[in-house]
Amino acid sequence: MLLEREDVNPNQADTDGLTPLCWAAMGGREGAVKMLLEREYVNPNQADTPIGRTPLAWAAAVGHEAVAKMLLERKDVNPNQADTKHGRTPLSLAAGDGHLAIVKILLERQDVSTTSLDHWSLTPLSLAVSGGHNDVVAVLRDNTNSRTTDRGV
Repeated sequence: MLLEREDVNPNQADTDGLTPLCWAAMGGREGAVKMLLEREYVNPNQADTPIGRTPLAWAAAVGHEAVAKMLLERKDVNPNQADTKHGRTPLSLAAGDGHLAIVKILLERQDVSTTSLDHWSLTPLSLAVSGGHNDVVAVLRDNTNSRTTDRGV
């Protein structure tokens, strides 16, 4: 009902600096995410203000696979948008926390960078290694090698 009202702005951040879409993505609220994403005027790349994480980054960080898939279905979602606090992309966050399924979902998109650097010059692969997530390490290693070979590098 609220989304039908003209005086309600679904892109408005609350006093914590998070939008409704950020909260829904962080909490794994699939129904709410779906409802918000159905509205073209909802900005799926609007980051929160405390950390600078997008809804996709939140879903990746906490392991909400279905939410990450829904967000990535929108062509206007930037899968490489790094947070402002640590410079971590959704892939970096998922890899560092060992969320293998989300790593695989992200890598299905050819525009996801496997070599992005955070503020400490750590890549998704190095974050997975430091976290001891061997299954994620294997997927990232294989994917990074195949992307490099495909580009002739």
